[in-house]
Amino acid sequence: MKKFIKVSFQKEGIHKWPDAKDVPGVEFLQYPHRHIFHFYVTLEVLHSNREVEFILFKRELEALYTEKFLKLDYQSCEMMAEGLINYIEECYPNRAAQVEVYEDNENGAIVQNDLFN
Repeated sequence: MKKFIKVSFQKEGIHKWPDAKDVPGVEFLQYPHRHIFHFYVTLEVLHSNREVEFILFKRELEALYTEKFLKLDYQSCEMMAEGLINYIEECYPNRAAQVEVYEDNENGAIVQNDLFN
């Protein structure tokens, strides 16, 4: 049996997709635009008594974004999720993890590490 905690948080950010100029119908995405990015992070825990306390885990992840606006540059939701997975794998090794990142809690990406099934 696997056990997980799940935390969520949101951050305001500005990003752009320069290659959108070549995709008919979404050319406007090549320019900087604002989103509220919603993050949902699932982490495997090793026992049932707050082995990783989820309020502290949430604060830890939120602290990774310390500026007024996220400096996303050209990052997609997939890239942001991969960055968090990499952080989690470094700080919480050998655990299943999944990160979901959504633009305005509408469209987004889900990234899972190889231990997540």
